[in-house]
Formats: sequence, C-alpha cells, structure tokens
Amino acid sequence: MRVLSVNHGPSVPGGVFDEAVEAGGHVLERWSVPEGTKPNPAESYGAVMVFGGSMHPDEDDRFGWLAGEEEFLRDVLSARIPVFGVCLGAQMLARAAGGTVKPATEPEIGWLGVSLTPAGSDDPVLGEMPPTAAVFQWHHYTFEIPPGGTELAYSETCTQAFRLADRPAWGIQFHAEVTLPMVTAWMEEDPDELPMPPAELRAESEREIEGSNARGRALADAFLREALD
Repeated sequence: MRVLSVNHGPSVPGGVFDEAVEAGGHVLERWSVPEGTKPNPAESYGAVMVFGGSMHPDEDDRFGWLAGEEEFLRDVLSARIPVFGVCLGAQMLARAAGGTVKPATEPEIGWLGVSLTPAGSDDPVLGEMPPTAAVFQWHHYTFEIPPGGTELAYSETCTQAFRLADRPAWGIQFHAEVTLPMVTAWMEEDPDELPMPPAELRAESEREIEGSNARGRALADAFLREALD
C-alpha cells in the first residue's frame, strides 16, 4: 500500500507511525507542506497520515500553505481515502471536515492523562489504547468534533480523539507518534512554552516513552489494517 506521511517541518515527522508503515512493508511517501511542493492526487494513496507542527490551524495569514493542505484533505475525505491526523493534523482534518478549530481553554504540554469514551473502546483503531493512559501533549489549540463525527477520547481540557462516522477518518490531539529525540528537539526549539523545568520533562519522557511508543505502533498498525480492508 502507498502511504502518504504529511509533515509541517523537520522536527515533526511521523515518528513511530512512519516506522510502522515501513515495518509493514508498505511504500512510504513524505510531503513536507511548508516546502511548497504538492503531493500526488488523493486517489494515488491507500492511506494518508497527517502530523503536528508549531503553527496553529487558523494562521492562514502567516502560513499560506494551510489552505492548500485543507483542500488536499477535503479531496482525501471526498475520495474516502483512510486518513489519520495527529495534533495539528487532527485539527486540519477537523477543519477540512467542516469542524471548528479554536484555542483550547488552556495549553496541554507534557505527559497528561486521556480516557477513551465507550465509542473509543469499541473503535477498531482507538480501541487499541487502554481505557486511560498518560500521553504526550503539546498544543494550544483544539477542535470541535466535525459534523457526523464521534468523540473517541477526552481529557479534562478538551476532546482528544474523533472519528467521522461515514468515512475512514480519525484524529487524535495527543502525540502517539512522538519519539524521545522528537521530544528533545521540541524542548530545544520552544523552551519558553514549558510549564515545568526541562530536566523534569526529560526525566518523565524517559520513563514514559517506551509505553507511549508501544501504544503508538499499535494505533498505527490498527489504522493500516483498517486501510487495507
């Protein structure tokens, strides 16, 4: 299967999701949207994965390429190509599906708890997660569940995952794809955003990353299985 991995900069790749694509024997193609290139038509891909970035999903005045990404994701949804969005990718997926993106009531940065809804526990992809888990978060924005969507996970702050009922499309707010080098890079890029000392986040990340990576690979594998069906 040909899988497109959409990213928004060199420090925000697909992490363990990209690894799962290659481990499964699929063809991985990467599209770095800010570089101004264009992907092949949506129908060229068996699945699409969209990852995070430091920009916000409504900053079209600063990042003119956001509109082009939204148009591509609308094509993906229209063609019913299986798609999975993470953080900014989930926000852009929600936007393309007609949902609202907006600032969260407060930022979520660090290892924080999320819980599955009953629908999430029954979902063939999110159901790979335990009922509650500590996940890595780094976001200031969130999304409202798009029309026809179902909430699959939540935190005390906001919705953490959704699926569109009539299309193979999932979005998660948390970073199930993240690796320890990615966490380190983000800490170095935006140290002023941290609500805790960097050493504390580094130590907690070293404790949590193995379990997070296992859950991330399980999510990616489940999504790829659904895409093949």
